Amino acid sequence: MQNRCAVPNCTSGKSEPQPLFRFPYDQERSKKWVEKCQRQDLADKSPDQLYRYYRLCGKHFETSSILRDAQSTVLKDDAVPTIFDVHSQPQNGQVKRGKEATKDDKTESKGRKKIKKSQAETATEDVQAPPEEDGVKEYLRSLFEVLALLGEQNIPPTGPAENKQDGLGSSTFQALLEYRMNSGDEVLKVKFDENKECCSSAQLNQMIEVFEKCIHSKLVEEVKQNGFFSLLTDDLVQISGEWYLPVFLRYVDQANCQQERFFGLLSFEGDGETLAEKLLSELTDKWGLDMEQCRGQAHSCSGIHLSKIKTFAAKLIEKHPMAVLALRSTHTLNVSLANGMALSGVQLVMSTLKKIQSFFSRSSVLQLELEHAISIFYADKEEKAKELKTTCQTNWIRRHDAFEVAVEILEALLLCVDSIHDNEDMRWNDQVTHNALEISKALADFEFIMALVVLKNVTTLTRAFGENVQGNSADAYFAATSLKAVLHSLQEVSDNIDVYNEFWNDEAVNLAAAMEIPVTVPRSFLRKHQSEPGAVQPESYYKEHLSVPVVNHVIKELSELFCEDHLKALRCLSLIPAVIEQHKSTEPEEESIQVYKNDIPNAGTLSAELHCWWVKYSKKGKGETFPSNLQETLQLADVKFFPNMLAVLRLIGILPTLALEDSCDVAYKRFQMYMENTPDRFKSKSLALLNVNYDVGYDLDAVVEVYMKTYPDRAEAS
Repeated sequence: MQNRCAVPNCTSGKSEPQPLFRFPYDQERSKKWVEKCQRQDLADKSPDQLYRYYRLCGKHFETSSILRDAQSTVLKDDAVPTIFDVHSQPQNGQVKRGKEATKDDKTESKGRKKIKKSQAETATEDVQAPPEEDGVKEYLRSLFEVLALLGEQNIPPTGPAENKQDGLGSSTFQALLEYRMNSGDEVLKVKFDENKECCSSAQLNQMIEVFEKCIHSKLVEEVKQNGFFSLLTDDLVQISGEWYLPVFLRYVDQANCQQERFFGLLSFEGDGETLAEKLLSELTDKWGLDMEQCRGQAHSCSGIHLSKIKTFAAKLIEKHPMAVLALRSTHTLNVSLANGMALSGVQLVMSTLKKIQSFFSRSSVLQLELEHAISIFYADKEEKAKELKTTCQTNWIRRHDAFEVAVEILEALLLCVDSIHDNEDMRWNDQVTHNALEISKALADFEFIMALVVLKNVTTLTRAFGENVQGNSADAYFAATSLKAVLHSLQEVSDNIDVYNEFWNDEAVNLAAAMEIPVTVPRSFLRKHQSEPGAVQPESYYKEHLSVPVVNHVIKELSELFCEDHLKALRCLSLIPAVIEQHKSTEPEEESIQVYKNDIPNAGTLSAELHCWWVKYSKKGKGETFPSNLQETLQLADVKFFPNMLAVLRLIGILPTLALEDSCDVAYKRFQMYMENTPDRFKSKSLALLNVNYDVGYDLDAVVEVYMKTYPDRAEAS
């Protein structure tokens, strides 16, 4: 490896210290670098060889191509060297001096050669880095390369054991280091010969910590470059016995593309106001986010942690009023509403549906058992049976009509799990039959049936609204104007709850009778109030403890999730050209756009610019097509001539409610895959960040520099 600049006769050194940058891995960019520095001897070398063994110093790059911060100096991804001293470049076609040159000329020539040689030697001495430090960097880089590979592939660095002495073999990390040594990594081999190990467990933990720090730094840099963002959280996860809150950020990048990034896991230990303050402090002080730039928030939580999340959301709005509370696009409205209800019957339904989905998705054989049971109950309705079978092959418990589907297959479900639990033909193992019994007990509880029926009927009123607001741009715009009608329908149900509760009770009783399930009041309620069986009528109990709270909760949640500012932001979708063309008789409302008046470049020209935008897209030429969604509109070539419109479109792009394109919605899917595919004992909040953000574009040399600054003693020992 060279520890000096590869440009011939470059004079950077101690008198002119410059950072050294590796040649890029990318073949095309690597070729450009070789051409620019005019080193024909490097033309035949592979990008990997150039990357590992050659450098260019910072004096050959424009200042705009170099990113500097307190911790490191790195190049931009597209940087190409452009600055070269003419005298340092070898001249092609130099004329050789003839033999007839005079003795004086020869002497002068030799003198010049000696001078040049002396300068070259001096330059080499100036740039030459201490060999010990260079060796340490190469050693650490080898370690981080292996760690990055394991993180990207979601392979735990530890396990099955930390050393071979216990007979279980070395850890994955140590095994890969040994493989590299056997493949010719001399730096690692020297280190191993010195200490009989390449990396201790303590050092590995420090490296993981530094990697997490560097990725956070890169993510924060991305967000700061792009301005406003929205904060999104997901269901809490448990790692090593502690609860953590997954945090995502949504923003629009410099190319006007919507992005969503996994930002990490925050410890969720504590209560109420104290916990909310701690979370906000970590977001700002530890992660470095400017929460004044936050323009939206969305959360997904249920069960015992629900009240804490609500406290955190309220604290965020209190300190940053522009962080509008919204719906999380990865969760359907009806499922989100149900998850937010702290009612025993509703929580029983939600937990049981998750168990059902997990149970049948484990095996295609179990799935076939369920489909067979559906065929039995819909023997005279083949089309309906086929539809339900197809639905059950998907993650149906996350659908807008999840509760309707559950009611339709409920009898078949109970028949199926009872048959699996009975296990008459001894086809199932003990774990499968035990899980089937747990599901059967829940399905055979009248509280479950009544809660499911109430949820189905109430969420029927919100289903169309939810599908629209989380659908395409035109549908979401329509939904923003239809919320009043939805709330009016729900209020009508609330005002006549006695009548509706009677209908819902009759439906639940008939369903229970068909399944041979007794109509009862929950035993927990009877024990708590020391009531005799029969003393409390089921219909009146479920009205007071289920029907009324469910309806009131849905009304309250819809009003909070879709406050006036949120609705105005959604109505800004009227700027989408296809929506303008569809409603060409009506000019987009300036009043709605005023919600962003403090965030646009020039509020004074908003009216004129809005009118010009409307005129441009209210009439479509023959054969012309208009962008039909937000992403297409942001990519319009002319959008840069409408700075206010562009600013508003970018702000709409970070709304958590609006669904992302599949290409932009990978962070959430990657995180879900990490949590599902990683055994509990190997889950790590730091490695989760590395795994989900493997494409963030970190620089391993910069990571090494941060490690050496953070742990100088460890670096010296290396």
